[in-house]
Amino acid sequence: MERLMQSIRIGINDKIYVKDPESSDLGKRIIEQSILMIDEMGFESFTFRKLGERIKSNESSIYRYFENKHKLLLYLTSWYWGWLEYKMVFATNGITNKSEKLRSAIEILTQTVEQDVSFSHINEVLLSKIVINEYSKSYLTKEVDQENKDGYFVIYKRLVNRLYEMIVSLDSEYPYPSSLASTILEGSLHQYFLKEHFPMLTDCNQTTTPTQYFTDIVFRVVKPENNA
Repeated sequence: MERLMQSIRIGINDKIYVKDPESSDLGKRIIEQSILMIDEMGFESFTFRKLGERIKSNESSIYRYFENKHKLLLYLTSWYWGWLEYKMVFATNGITNKSEKLRSAIEILTQTVEQDVSFSHINEVLLSKIVINEYSKSYLTKEVDQENKDGYFVIYKRLVNRLYEMIVSLDSEYPYPSSLASTILEGSLHQYFLKEHFPMLTDCNQTTTPTQYFTDIVFRVVKPENNA
């Protein structure tokens, strides 16, 4: 099983990068250290010059992989959503009960992230923190419509669609499945952010998790058909 997991490769739109960072040791160090540095100093303070100093390589060598740090952020967030997608698909594939399948998917997508040894150069715990704090910066730009057309957000949209299909399969009469699916993903990030920075604005805390919150929301409005 461990070998199978290690053989998994998260496919990223090749328009996001100049050279695939998974293709070389330097590329993997760029990914590994950029995650550590963005977590340490924030995306605004992070630069390719600082990254070059950290990995002891010329700044120009980083530009051979990514056009700019915006594209690097798109890569990191795309990888994160792709990793969650493979975890969700793997965990729910054998579940025939539609309610339990949706519950399992919600749990995978909203639970606190733990380190995955299958990808040694990527710290998923720190990457999840980056997604919570920085993901909106990848799409709140003037170029978002063009980047969407170019497929930069295809993994995220595919993940939302998988959740949408589970909701519709469970309750075909529910009128807002797309909104609910995207709310689960975006809302989970927001609840973790509030829990960390504005605890008075959320009921999620040390005893109540975002998973419990979103599971409650979903099954209050989605009514299983035929005891699904």
